[in-house]
Amino acid sequence: MRPWWRRESPGRNRVICTLRDARVAGLARRDGTTRSAAAVDLWRPELAGAVVAIGNAPTALFRLLELLEDRDTPRPAALFAFPVGFIGAAEAKDALIGAVIDVPWLTLPGREGGSALAAAAVNAVLPAAS
Repeated sequence: MRPWWRRESPGRNRVICTLRDARVAGLARRDGTTRSAAAVDLWRPELAGAVVAIGNAPTALFRLLELLEDRDTPRPAALFAFPVGFIGAAEAKDALIGAVIDVPWLTLPGREGGSALAAAAVNAVLPAAS
């Protein structure tokens, strides 16, 4: 059985979500951050050429931008950033808009966004099942 966090989309694109990884809670406590931000630290080995989708947590986008400030961090092929909410969402997307990260990105300014938008963006660009 494949681990729950490593699945394939219908088009055989590998899907990785690290939020429920057993290490995340400890990383968040150690770093004094959210679980969403801590989960992003586990993406680094998988980032090269990946399509990254952030649908909810502004702290995940903030953390990814911090990682991408390091020129040695592998570059994703694309970033779809749609964090949603009253606290931090607009600011995280503004940070993306102003960032120089050498990664193509798509976002929606303001507080609106969410998982449905992130999923729609990913589904629009990844190959479908044959």
